[in-house]
Amino acid sequence: MTIEPEPNLSGSADAATDGDLGAVPVATPDRPSDAESFALFEGDEGRLDAAQRRALVALLKHRYVSPALQPAEWRTILESEALLGSRLNELFLELVVDRSAEVAFKRQAGSESGRRPFPTLLHDTSYSREETILLVYLRTRLRTELANGARAAIVEHDELLGFVASFRPEHATDRARDDGRVERAIEKLLTARVLLRTKDARRHRIASVVETLLPLERLQELLEWLETQTPAADASQSEQEPDTPSSPGAAATDGDDDAEPDEDDPDDLAPETASRPGEDGR
Repeated sequence: MTIEPEPNLSGSADAATDGDLGAVPVATPDRPSDAESFALFEGDEGRLDAAQRRALVALLKHRYVSPALQPAEWRTILESEALLGSRLNELFLELVVDRSAEVAFKRQAGSESGRRPFPTLLHDTSYSREETILLVYLRTRLRTELANGARAAIVEHDELLGFVASFRPEHATDRARDDGRVERAIEKLLTARVLLRTKDARRHRIASVVETLLPLERLQELLEWLETQTPAADASQSEQEPDTPSSPGAAATDGDDDAEPDEDDPDDLAPETASRPGEDGR
């Protein structure tokens, strides 16, 4: 009887293992494996999934993101705050998430020395006298409405015109010009989504982002400034510009982010869909 030698099982296993290692792609810091790839198009080397990319685009495109206007993107920002913040950091931007006011926006990063040696994608925009008066009114009106249990604060267009007119100095006689300034101020706040459009063109909803624009301490400063802006005030004093707040998530230098609104941006949201900020005294 002839006994055949047993096959070298260990050698075969070694050979198979060597072959498998050569066939399986290995993930490196510079190259994710196929299983980890989030490629959405040919040549896509991105490391964010589709939802995270949409949230990043929303942050870059709009002055702010909120759960009332972009609920899916807002949820993604909360879930991936550190990751999205790091992507903005690569553009010398910072991610600001205000959970109490329920807004997220970008801002230009500054150096530790206080100067800005970095290339900038954003430009700061300060509000005019009329816009600042409107902001103070909207901030106090929102606080009052929410304190009374309302889910949203709605203001009439003529109400805004009348409030700013109450600070018109006695020497101002060109009411048409002054009203035009207020109309432009209202339109700017609508573009910045501090005011939100409703189905009625003469009624606007106050966005919770106004709380971030005017924290309680800043509001008090502007209220004191408003006390000097009475019709009886000295003409030179009434023309002084306040130290106005800057717009959150200032527009990119290549154009206004709201020039082409998304089809799914609900500018005509009903008041019931407004999100209520936290009760933190802001």
